[in-house]
Amino acid sequence: MPSNGRLTSLIGPWRLIWASIQGLPSPRLPRLDPNITACSHAAVHVQVILELLRQDGIAALFRSRRIRDVAGTRLLVDTSEGFIAYENTTVVPSLVGKAHGKVVEIGTGPGNQIERYNPLLVERVYGVDPNSRFATAIAARLKQRPDLADKYRFVACGIEDTDILATEGISPGTIDTVVSIQSLCAVNDVKGVMRQAHRLLKPGGSFIFWEHEKSRDTVTGIAQAWSSLVGCNINRHIKADILAAGEWENPGEIEADDDPLTCLPRIWGVLRKKE
Repeated sequence: MPSNGRLTSLIGPWRLIWASIQGLPSPRLPRLDPNITACSHAAVHVQVILELLRQDGIAALFRSRRIRDVAGTRLLVDTSEGFIAYENTTVVPSLVGKAHGKVVEIGTGPGNQIERYNPLLVERVYGVDPNSRFATAIAARLKQRPDLADKYRFVACGIEDTDILATEGISPGTIDTVVSIQSLCAVNDVKGVMRQAHRLLKPGGSFIFWEHEKSRDTVTGIAQAWSSLVGCNINRHIKADILAAGEWENPGEIEADDDPLTCLPRIWGVLRKKE
């Protein structure tokens, strides 16, 4: 019989999904658990689909990328403060604070990490995200960081879009730090993204990350499949894909959660590209 911890981990997300379907407002807690945000995603998608149907008629149903981008933007912007507060209880602030030199952040979203960059350490930060709708939220956050505003640039593309990155002066071997905070669960090709991240780094450059990882517990690992319903694949073997991207000087320094029953286990660390 599953333990109480496992039952809580399994039932909790579905309870939150049901609350969202019933039309309850998105939770806005001082310390927002990502379970809540992920499980509200389905309700936000339904709301956006209905709005776009009213605007564009039945044609809206054939524009899946637009639906995804609009819903994703709305959800992440609305819950941004909650995510920031939650991450403040983790290692994320200390990790991002180590970014230095010329930085590329993968999947910047609404700019949750902007407040964590040290302007004394970073020369330039490129926030890379294919969803251009985040630009407004990022601009608002930069107004709160005048010491970083001149150093930060939002680039509306994926890290795989090498031609666009090249116009920004981003090419293989030119980046000091690549940052990825809860982003690899949402990309289409983790292996490809990680190969490109490793390629962009200078020899000795840093890859800073805090990412979801497939649970080591079989039952809990199966339960993680619920996340795919809301566009976030938390049951991927991210650690293996990171290590396979290229040679690292310190592959043994990746840290991980100890609780095998959590549906949201994470791995994190600062890897250095082999010189």
